[in-house]
Amino acid sequence: MTRKNKGGRPKAPLALDDDTREHLERIVRAPTSAQRDVLRARMILLSAQGLTNQAVGASVGVTGQTVGKWRRRFIEFGVAGLTDAPRPKESLRLSDRKVTEIVRATLETKPRGATHWSTRLMAKHAGVSQSSVSKIWRAFHLKPHRTSTFSLSNDPNFAAKVRDVVGLYMNPPDHAVVLCVDEKSQIQALERGQLVLPMTIGHSEKATPTYMRHGTTSLFAALDVATGHVIGKCYQQHRSEEFLKFLKLIDREVPKDLEVHLVLDNLSTHNTPAVLRWRRRHSRFHFHFTPTYSSWLNLVERWFGLLTERQLKRGVHRSTVALERAIREFIDAHNEDPKPFIWTKTADQILASVSRLCEQLLERKDMQRKADSGH
Repeated sequence: MTRKNKGGRPKAPLALDDDTREHLERIVRAPTSAQRDVLRARMILLSAQGLTNQAVGASVGVTGQTVGKWRRRFIEFGVAGLTDAPRPKESLRLSDRKVTEIVRATLETKPRGATHWSTRLMAKHAGVSQSSVSKIWRAFHLKPHRTSTFSLSNDPNFAAKVRDVVGLYMNPPDHAVVLCVDEKSQIQALERGQLVLPMTIGHSEKATPTYMRHGTTSLFAALDVATGHVIGKCYQQHRSEEFLKFLKLIDREVPKDLEVHLVLDNLSTHNTPAVLRWRRRHSRFHFHFTPTYSSWLNLVERWFGLLTERQLKRGVHRSTVALERAIREFIDAHNEDPKPFIWTKTADQILASVSRLCEQLLERKDMQRKADSGH
């Protein structure tokens, strides 16, 4: 006889043989069982006791409709019915025309009231699922949410300087050391407005966005291209006087029998009369200047990035003394096991990339001019 839910439709009878019951109980007991499998097995075991869908749902923390769904699946397919049915891959059903439409819209249009497309906006616009848009963007390497920056050098000797610096990286001279030198100025000693809460299991470190300033320091650093070793020194200012002091430090640190090639930017403090006089007295030092707006060509900038990410960004420093101590600690730890940065791009490849960028900018400028003129 079929039992009826009070005030509801009659439910199909559910009976378990010994093997099936034992299998479901094993799923519930096993520590390696997925939670969804444990939940569904418990629903079936309770339903087999004659409980209503609502009673089972209240016991396991789901709705009666959910219990009814898995009850029907079990009655129809047995234990196999408790697994998730395979979902069709919508991306495979999309036509080439639809894929082309999504790619073209991503590249050539913008959504109303926004600067770029998101997967949700594009899915709504194209009439497909959000996951399909994600798969298409990944396949075509499209990342509308990201933007990168560039700055073209206006240096008239750009090509010559690129070849000079890259030549030092890829074919360094014999009996010489190549050092990338730069200043990281105005590093702030920052103290958080409240204590930082340390990371615990399940919770990341927490820090307030407010902070108190306790002064600044400037770091002069020289990265050995061949070994990755760093010579570093903090000064309160970054004038020509401090640069001269740092040059003297390099002179003491580098063996006297080696020539010294320094890769530098075009900062005015690197070419003052005092620096020029010092260079004339120290003929083993050779200066190589990167083009203007081309800090990416100086390898020490990459090391500065590591310093910021690993030591400064989340550091708490209540004085410049503490800040400088943390910087020295990072330098010492780095020099215990230095790793060089390997430059792989040739000067010809760099110049070709810059040439392509210039062509794109000229094409974009021409398109913008035509759009503004109404043609």
